[in-house]
Amino acid sequence: MRILGIDPGTATTGYGVVEEGPDGFRMITYGCITTSKELDLPTRLNEIAFDLSMIISKFRPDFAAVEDLFFSKNTKTAIAVAQARGVIMQKITEEQIPVASYNPMQIKLALCSDGKAKKPQIQKMIQMLLNLEDIPKPDDAADALAIAVTHGHCLKNQSLYAPTA
Repeated sequence: MRILGIDPGTATTGYGVVEEGPDGFRMITYGCITTSKELDLPTRLNEIAFDLSMIISKFRPDFAAVEDLFFSKNTKTAIAVAQARGVIMQKITEEQIPVASYNPMQIKLALCSDGKAKKPQIQKMIQMLLNLEDIPKPDDAADALAIAVTHGHCLKNQSLYAPTA
């Protein structure tokens, strides 16, 4: 099972791909889609969609998970990121990949058993769970890996509790 995790943004969209194996999850790739602040929003959204298509084509995920938006201050930024998230969701759906969403508290709870865990705790847990030498950088990519692993845990738990015939 291969899972694509996405941390949406307009300037930086983090992505991470993990795969479940007999010994747990392993990291396949991670990185960021970046767009220039000099470009208008429609052009930036188009770049995100194009780059995401290339990632999907190259890594062929079976599932995808995208972080829900959480903003409390800057409404203008929230609207732009929501538009990026919409483009991301559309592109994943167009590729007929089942997609789920998780809010930051759900991700923290799934990885650290604490819905109020701080970013360094999550990053360290991702490093440990994926058996990585270093904490993935930048933060957006580490967050995307966390989203992918969260979805993997949720899928695994669903199968444990699936009705039997």
